[in-house]
Amino acid sequence: MSSEALTSSEYIKHHLEHLTWGHLPDGGWGIAHSAEQAKQMGFWSFTVDTVLMSFLLGVVFLFIFKKAAAAATAGVPSGLVNFAEWSVEFVEDSVKGSFSGKNTMIAPLALTVFFWIYLMNWMDLIPVDYVPYLAKAMGVPFFKVVPTTDPNATFGMSIGVFILVLYYSVKIKGLGGFIGELTLQPFGKFGLPANLFLEGVNLISKPISLALRLFGNMYAGEMIFILIALLPFWIQWSLSLPWAIFHILIVTLQAFIFMTLTIVYLDMAHQEHH
Repeated sequence: MSSEALTSSEYIKHHLEHLTWGHLPDGGWGIAHSAEQAKQMGFWSFTVDTVLMSFLLGVVFLFIFKKAAAAATAGVPSGLVNFAEWSVEFVEDSVKGSFSGKNTMIAPLALTVFFWIYLMNWMDLIPVDYVPYLAKAMGVPFFKVVPTTDPNATFGMSIGVFILVLYYSVKIKGLGGFIGELTLQPFGKFGLPANLFLEGVNLISKPISLALRLFGNMYAGEMIFILIALLPFWIQWSLSLPWAIFHILIVTLQAFIFMTLTIVYLDMAHQEHH
């Protein structure tokens, strides 16, 4: 697909549209072939490209670390094994610095969160026209390769973390302790309505901030790449390369922030208040 075949507005809209499957307005189930069709599908629709890319990148993550684990020996590590060991040590240091409780699940969860999001973010460095052009040649109307530019993906991950926070809050503190934390702090029993409001907002803001921070940064980065692609060819390379190099920092930083906040939120869930 080339930007010359469409107006600037149409070009941007096309690159921001997901491959959506759901109930078609004229009956039956299928793929939306326009933004209007996708919108009319409503809530019960699936962004197929997000689900597919998330799954494939999850498989890539598992394959890399499984291969590293199988190749590990008692000798001095090298290559992939060295990278895997460095990654595990990096995540373990992050957990030790932010998590004060005892839970053997936190480090594996943090490792998975960081590298899964990192791989999804990294897809933003693929030139914006390559995949849409290939998809069009195969008869697919839309295809986005960056799952973290879809709020469905970022909210899905943040809600998963939120469920774990609720689970461990109740498990560690007991149902009564968790409810007491929501209703009796910080103003005591006489400030129960204010306590519930403040603590409720604080609790609900965790998954929302996790999701929107990741989505907003990656969506903005993708938009800049799309805008650069609208410029003349000789200007594109002079702008896209510096932005891509800078974007590597954003890709890594956003994965690290999501992992760190996941660890911190779970640490708060493990803390007992008296």
